[in-house]
Amino acid sequence: MPLLEENPLPRDLPLIVPVVIIGNGPSGISLSYLLSGYRPYLAAGAVHPNPILLSKLEEAKHLSIIDQDLEYLSEGLEGRSSNPVAVLFDSLLHPNADFGYEYPSVLQWRLEKQQHIPHLVLGKGTPGGAWHAMEGSMLTISLGIWMELPGFNYRDLAQGKRRNIINDRATPEEISSYYKNYIKLMGLQKNFVNNTYVTSILKLHRDQEEEIDNEGRGEAVESKPQLAEKEENGPTEFSQTTWEVRGYQRVQDGSHVPFCFCAENVVLATGASDSPARLDVEGEDLPFVSHCITDLGAAISKRSLSQSSDPLLIVGAGLSAADAVLCAYNNNISILHVFRKRVDDPSLIFKQLPKMLYPEYHKVYHMMCTQSPAAASILYPDYRSFPEHCVVSFQPDMKCVLQSASSFQVFKISMALVLIGTHPNLFFMKDQGKYLGLDPKKAISCKHNPLDIHPYTFECTKEANLFSMGPLIGDNFVRFLKGGALGITSCLVKRLKKKGKLIADGGGGGGIA
Repeated sequence: MPLLEENPLPRDLPLIVPVVIIGNGPSGISLSYLLSGYRPYLAAGAVHPNPILLSKLEEAKHLSIIDQDLEYLSEGLEGRSSNPVAVLFDSLLHPNADFGYEYPSVLQWRLEKQQHIPHLVLGKGTPGGAWHAMEGSMLTISLGIWMELPGFNYRDLAQGKRRNIINDRATPEEISSYYKNYIKLMGLQKNFVNNTYVTSILKLHRDQEEEIDNEGRGEAVESKPQLAEKEENGPTEFSQTTWEVRGYQRVQDGSHVPFCFCAENVVLATGASDSPARLDVEGEDLPFVSHCITDLGAAISKRSLSQSSDPLLIVGAGLSAADAVLCAYNNNISILHVFRKRVDDPSLIFKQLPKMLYPEYHKVYHMMCTQSPAAASILYPDYRSFPEHCVVSFQPDMKCVLQSASSFQVFKISMALVLIGTHPNLFFMKDQGKYLGLDPKKAISCKHNPLDIHPYTFECTKEANLFSMGPLIGDNFVRFLKGGALGITSCLVKRLKKKGKLIADGGGGGGIA
């Protein structure tokens, strides 16, 4: 078992934790940064290429962006995110980035400790989330500078490590290292609790008569009667809604330590990679069928997949499938590449990527277009493309059955990689979170049914004091998910100020002030 990085749950938790963030990827990290008291101001002498936005910023340059009217600042801005605050924050961090420019950020960051809002960030592994599980040698779809978090330049960390390439994209290994270092350099470690698995989030009401089951919470949380007593002595800083958060932490000896505590506000920042999408065909659970690209690297390392093996079947037409094709092809492994779409389908991701920035993905697309076996054997040995095909079944004898509009074909394979996307997994929420979606009758999907939120506060429309950010609301790129951190922090700060309950400097250790 790999060595776990210890960061135990604090034993001196208050009665109610003000904010709990579920997920320690770039969403949770950027929110922790702002909740810790880091504030963005318009930098002295800054010039933004959008004169209207610059004029608005100068009107209240003595205030941090968090304390300003985000709806007013966002008005009229356009970008590649459907969320106005995400577009605003990206415009401040990377002005005119969509036009190929690299203007400096117009923001200056200040640490105002008195603005600190106590919080905990719970994550299944070390900070960085899914980036630690990605194939380390591939290149990110986004430029390296777009992967950076507020206040710490990505290039400062990567200096001296850059490849001699025509763009500034990064490897997942570099990005995951950047995120881990970011936590340390910004002094955020005390807010993060690693190797934690949330199993239940339940909304409680102060008028409930039954007591909260105290099992597993140790010294962290008091019982229901004491909650009522606390309320009588004075209102809490936020609302009357309280969330009970249950789960367990895996420690170095492999054991599971349960926890249970209450939170005034919960932020869902779990991302989109929890559950791989499935074909739902016969034999999909056979041991030679995988839904994770890291299994390909492991098979190559163990030499269970090599140049002499039967073909590798790759299913999918997205970037993960393209990464798998590149990895296998560069290792001289025979490939059968199956996907449902036509090669000229305008929705293919490759048609949205500039050739100069993404030459390797356009190479894969060119491979996909070589539909005749004769052409494929000449141009790309050991690769065959099967557009407009689907998998009918996998058989125990290592065979797969493919179907097109006119025929069935059977192939002997050594391994199958089904890479057709991922789904978020909100099993710890009521009805798996479906009631929070735009369409409450359908499962949550980052593309087709994201969580329904207020566009400027990121609060779920169906639940007060429950927030969401990142892929769960449709912002799949790190460049834009940082807008959620701005919107949520702004909302919480304004609620605190309205009640005259601005939390003082957190200082100290343990992650809670």
